[in-house]
Amino acid sequence: MGIKPSYIKTMGVALMELHRTSFNNNFDDNKMVVSEITTIESKSIRNRVAGFITRKVNTHNRHR
Repeated sequence: MGIKPSYIKTMGVALMELHRTSFNNNFDDNKMVVSEITTIESKSIRNRVAGFITRKVNTHNRHR
């Protein structure tokens, strides 16, 4: 049994609302920020959240 995508999206949106200026379009930087500001112990979940945030930042920048 895995983590549902809705959990990843909910956590990613919440982190974007609270720490929008901390994230950029680099996955590795976002991965470090997610590990610093959350208590996620699972590497795969942290990477999925960081990937979701990176995708949202890139999409937002593309539509500017």
